[in-house]
Amino acid sequence: MVHSLRTHNYAMTTLHHQAAIAIDRRGEVCRRDFLKAISAVGTAGTLAWSDVMTLHADELRKQGKACILLWMQGGPSQFETFSPAVGHENSGETKAISTSVPGIKVAENLPELAKVMDHLCLIRSMTGKEGSHPRATYLMHTGYLPTASVKYPAFGANVTHQLGDPASDLPGFVRIGRARDVGGGGLLGVDYDPFVITEAGGVPDNAAVTVASPRFRRRLRLLGNLEEHYAKEGGAQEVRDHQRLYEKTARMVLSPKMETFDLARESEKTRAAYGESAFGKGCLLARRLIETGVTFVEVVDGNWDTHQDNFAGCRTRCQSIDQPFAALLRDLAERRMLDNTLVIWMGEFGRTPRINPRAGRDHYPRAFSVALAGGGVQGGRVIGQTDAGGANVTDRPVTVADLFRTFCHALHIDAERENMSAIGRPIKVVDGGEPVMEVFS
Repeated sequence: MVHSLRTHNYAMTTLHHQAAIAIDRRGEVCRRDFLKAISAVGTAGTLAWSDVMTLHADELRKQGKACILLWMQGGPSQFETFSPAVGHENSGETKAISTSVPGIKVAENLPELAKVMDHLCLIRSMTGKEGSHPRATYLMHTGYLPTASVKYPAFGANVTHQLGDPASDLPGFVRIGRARDVGGGGLLGVDYDPFVITEAGGVPDNAAVTVASPRFRRRLRLLGNLEEHYAKEGGAQEVRDHQRLYEKTARMVLSPKMETFDLARESEKTRAAYGESAFGKGCLLARRLIETGVTFVEVVDGNWDTHQDNFAGCRTRCQSIDQPFAALLRDLAERRMLDNTLVIWMGEFGRTPRINPRAGRDHYPRAFSVALAGGGVQGGRVIGQTDAGGANVTDRPVTVADLFRTFCHALHIDAERENMSAIGRPIKVVDGGEPVMEVFS
């Protein structure tokens, strides 16, 4: 028995060492080397697959990979943001401006982001078929269209599942703002649901402990006793889920890390850099959360659904996001966090090239834009293009599956990993697609 334990411990130590070697100078996991590490110790029969995956996750966590999703609810117009139709009638009132990178232009609505274009990679050739808000929102959050039989996890849940630290006091997945039809933990379970706060600023609603810690814990024990009868009568799973949530919540609200939510702890200079908008505060909180060890933060901004008065609406929305988004990129870069933090800017689809009779733009999934930064993404470049009027992708089309594969590559997570649904169907993190490698080189 002692010999078996020693052999197992030696194998675990060896695999830790080999897994560390399997991460190259850029911090990328080499699957071939990692599999060699497995085979080097697997012949001894001492490691279960769960041990291997746990070690793999541990090595990834050591890299400190994280993700911030800036979600533009409603579908932002590519023409009024990152893909102006320069010199074409479809541009309407919107003019283009030069950026810090020669040859790349963005809409005049984004003057601050134009200054940090060296951090940004623009994908101007996103293409899809889903033009319904609920379905497209679900698709762009999970990589799958909604079905009645499977609850697909949001991408944030999948990232937290592979990279998050289960022992952390703070949730691994935080959503700031109200987002619709976006999914949560899905088939991964309630442990991977996002912790949702409606607005950044101070301590989240109902998260302050109003009684002494010993009394608070006694109340939790009493709650457990009250639920015991219901569990015995057939509600065991519901009780387990409820108790896990309460345990996580209790650990969080009693943690000194709760001060992370208090933006007043930042300097006036930093708060001014992000601005006073709700989105600006959300971006600042996102940086604070990632810095504290949270794996995935989503910041929601809306409403980008500009069916009428598109130009004024987009100016207003861009004024809300331009300064904070640029400040976030500068802040992450200055703190040496940008290399390990993937920042995604996107919505559910784009807007029509032609302007409708109400001076608006309607839903348009055929050709739209996404902006990426950090996480190994090479800034100062544009991937793909459309025709002059922005109606059709003419070079390097990128599908939703391609985009999600690109996210996984940046974060070094396994896009092929399968999780079992309630009906016994294995579901991959991403089904199909190929990563857009031009983003990284």
